[in-house]
Amino acid sequence: MKRIFCILLAAFIISSCADLDLTPPSEASTGSFYSNQTELEIAVNDLYRLDFWGNDNEQYTDNYWHRGSLGNAVTFGTMNSEDVTVRDYWLNCYKVIARANSFLANMQKAAANTPANTLSRLEAEMRLIRAYQYSRLITHFGDVPLVTSPMKLGEAYSIVRTNKEEILKFIFTELDFAAQNLPQTYGSGLKRLTKGAALGIKARTALYMNKWTEARDASLAVMNLTGAGSYSLHSNFSQLFLKAGESSSEIIISIPRDEAQKVAASGTNVQDQLPRNAGGFGAQIPTREMMDAFECIDGKPIDESPLYSPTDPFKNRDPRLTATIVEFNTQWLGYNYQPHPDALTVFSSKENRNVSNRDSRSVAAFASFTGLLWKKGIEQSWADKFVDDSDVIILRFAEMLLTYAEASVELGEIDASVLEAINKVRARAYGVAVTQPAMYPAVTTIDPAELRKIVRRERRVEFAKEGLRYMDLIRWRLAEKALTRPVIGLPDPSKQDRTKWPFPGVTPLDDDGIADYEVFGDDVKIVAERNFDKTRQYLWPIPAQEIRVNPLLTPNPNY
Repeated sequence: MKRIFCILLAAFIISSCADLDLTPPSEASTGSFYSNQTELEIAVNDLYRLDFWGNDNEQYTDNYWHRGSLGNAVTFGTMNSEDVTVRDYWLNCYKVIARANSFLANMQKAAANTPANTLSRLEAEMRLIRAYQYSRLITHFGDVPLVTSPMKLGEAYSIVRTNKEEILKFIFTELDFAAQNLPQTYGSGLKRLTKGAALGIKARTALYMNKWTEARDASLAVMNLTGAGSYSLHSNFSQLFLKAGESSSEIIISIPRDEAQKVAASGTNVQDQLPRNAGGFGAQIPTREMMDAFECIDGKPIDESPLYSPTDPFKNRDPRLTATIVEFNTQWLGYNYQPHPDALTVFSSKENRNVSNRDSRSVAAFASFTGLLWKKGIEQSWADKFVDDSDVIILRFAEMLLTYAEASVELGEIDASVLEAINKVRARAYGVAVTQPAMYPAVTTIDPAELRKIVRRERRVEFAKEGLRYMDLIRWRLAEKALTRPVIGLPDPSKQDRTKWPFPGVTPLDDDGIADYEVFGDDVKIVAERNFDKTRQYLWPIPAQEIRVNPLLTPNPNY
């Protein structure tokens, strides 16, 4: 078989390459491929890659900061049509769409030697995958070209953007087909797209597009699944994100990774999240805003609760705080984590002795600038090998519960089922049953405005570091507020008032949960400035290279 590079035009891999005597280097020619079940499965399996499934980068939000990158295009307002992130996002989505279109146009070649139920299932998987790519596109770019069949070279010159509402209808239709034709489970621990995955993607897409009825119905359908392949919350919040939680019944979609198969993150990407004492760099870190978002155990935000103390900020807090951010003066990855400027040595349980404290900026100038480190999803193997091969969670059951709650609140349909959905997530955080309201801060209010605030705060702390915060800021129109405030760090050691360690006072939070640190003056340090242009950044720009090839692809406003 000839291997000749296929042309990319207007971001589409030309799936009818046989007509042009061109073949994508990663695919067989459509003239000879898709002829049997094995080839169909290869085509589908190739799209189960993290490049095509990852949620948004948490660094696009007010939860996360990377010291090594003084700015990213989203949070520092530099995004433009030449941006590599924008280009790659667009290209990856349309690469998948083109491959899906090719598969769907050619799969009947294998009908004679492929069981009908297998053919139907593979079709449903591919249609779900294609719909998911369109969901990613319209939530980030708005109107985009809707292409549902292979294109020839000349056709690509005249492609135009399709109204996102029309594309959304297409997405829902495709996901409905997938939900009807995919099994609830494959058994034997096999991780493939299921009925629940189709319904879950529909629920998320609908929520992001403010289609409350569809979001409510799809999330409720996931909640109502019974028997094998149904979902429930993992009993231990912390363990869910580790290797031990990879087979949890909470996970709806995850992308497997395995070091032995050379599918893993390694090196700097891992070390950036580790303490310096454990061989890391403390560079990718939680923000102070992230920490301040966690409520106290009375269910009140820190600026309303009498239980909160800025000099003992981990005490009396939602247990998800210490599951997400490393608590001061606790053992972590073999070393006591204590960023206090006077803690020049710490005890290492790994070495069974006191060692120089490289996580204090008095010892190491580039220790965590916020004083905070991520704990969620990190385990000892990261520090031992500088490798992360835990599965990547894309969608889980807790999201369906909070989607159902949010959609119902927006529809004005607040009843006991809405409170139960929120409280199930809250109760799990405390390690108790939802039926034990005295053991956790159960939500009882039915006031819509108050419930809206609770659900939004719940989403932030439940899904921290999972890539959902960015689209929440976009759809709630909060990015113009949250992403125009500076990243706050601890003062330099020489300027740190020890009586105000670690935080100088109670952080004021507005009704949207956005923190204001201006009141603290020099008791905090601005480590980076953010910028977000509300006149354009609620949508990403159409990549310039696509417009240069096809001027009919009009740019988004103000790009």
